[in-house]
Amino acid sequence: MDALTRHAMAAKDGSRSALDQLVEATYEQVWRLCAKLVDDQCADDLAQDTFIRAVGALPNFRGEASARTWLLTIARNACMDELRTRTRQRRRDSSLAAGLSVKQAVTDDIGQEIGVADVLSCLAPERREAFVLTQLLGLSYQEAAAICSCPPGTIRSRVARARAELLEALARERQDRTVSDGSYANVTSMYPITRHMTS
Repeated sequence: MDALTRHAMAAKDGSRSALDQLVEATYEQVWRLCAKLVDDQCADDLAQDTFIRAVGALPNFRGEASARTWLLTIARNACMDELRTRTRQRRRDSSLAAGLSVKQAVTDDIGQEIGVADVLSCLAPERREAFVLTQLLGLSYQEAAAICSCPPGTIRSRVARARAELLEALARERQDRTVSDGSYANVTSMYPITRHMTS
């Protein structure tokens, strides 16, 4: 049993210090997952929601999975709930805004900034979470599979498709942008997390 799981088990038994240690040791990774699956602006709230949910779920924690996997599963579920809420809100807004489709709204939003977060947002949620868990947070395919409740092979497939889509998006970005000063001539320098995919 790893240290985080021991903290979780002790917290389950009522140890406040163990709970504090668990939160302190895992907060950054939980926050990063929330930021990449949704956005930086609501990552604090989603991380807090994750730990509130975790405290409520502690009585049922049996240590069958590691505490890190357990917490990231809770964080993923919190993010999916937020994304579903946003999707419903966008649909309501689009039905009220004459002539403005959801697709156009999303396209306009993506075009506002250049960055990895924008490119990641173009991925389907299941591909984005697989990519973030394995390529950005450094989890194994087995750990990511446990969090996403699917086989490791499915995670591998989703990551491969995500990589392909990211490369296509970056290629389109390079073709579509008119660069006068050459500052974006090397697309891979703008997106360090995908640099290895172009080699």
